[in-house]
Amino acid sequence: MFKVLERIFKDRLATEEISLAGSDRYRGPIEGSADGDVLKECAAACPVKAFAVSGGDYSVDYKKCIFCGRCVEACAQKAVDEAAEAGLKHKHEDALPVLIEAGQEVLQEVLKVKLGRSLHVRHLDAGSCNACDFEMGAMSNPIYDLHRYGVHFVASPRHADMLMVTGVVTRNLEQALKMSYEALPEPKLVMACGACAAGGETYGDTYAVVGAADKVVPVDLYVPGCPPRPTAMIMGLLAAADMLREKMK
Repeated sequence: MFKVLERIFKDRLATEEISLAGSDRYRGPIEGSADGDVLKECAAACPVKAFAVSGGDYSVDYKKCIFCGRCVEACAQKAVDEAAEAGLKHKHEDALPVLIEAGQEVLQEVLKVKLGRSLHVRHLDAGSCNACDFEMGAMSNPIYDLHRYGVHFVASPRHADMLMVTGVVTRNLEQALKMSYEALPEPKLVMACGACAAGGETYGDTYAVVGAADKVVPVDLYVPGCPPRPTAMIMGLLAAADMLREKMK
């Protein structure tokens, strides 16, 4: 116990700088090329139908993508022997360009400069596995320190500027999502956070699932990932401040 305390006091806790650079620990956008037959195998390996093939080209819907890497593994088995650059591969950077051009500035007063006040967010779990919710909780710890930007979570949508939706929308919570959106004062924003809320394909088609959040309410921002890391969520919130400022003009 004393050794743990000694280590904490010695190393201290450093708040992480927020950037778009990503990390070597996380998969990111898919790049590369391969022939049509190999691409079809990549598409067949995708569990959420994010990988689509059209002739000799492919596209990846990052709103649906869970960054599992199965498409890369399926492609590499056939393509890497032909040429090193022929197989699909992940760049080690998060797919934050899917969001919006959020900018690089991460000053302590960023929201005050952009918005003139703090940003108030209402979180709604529409049917998640709680992975995104755990990452959201991490945003408030000393490492990510969300509150330094003036972002606050509130208990009622009537007090919020934005609705942050996690989880695939279930039939049981469809009405709750609609009512929460209607209760938001104007101008209002909606962020679909994570592959379930953004893409809606994680659990497939069942009688209990509606799907992505944009099937129920208008969505302004999508944060990809399963789950997205806290840094990605924070960048999405900073981008939301820009969008809200434009709506207030």
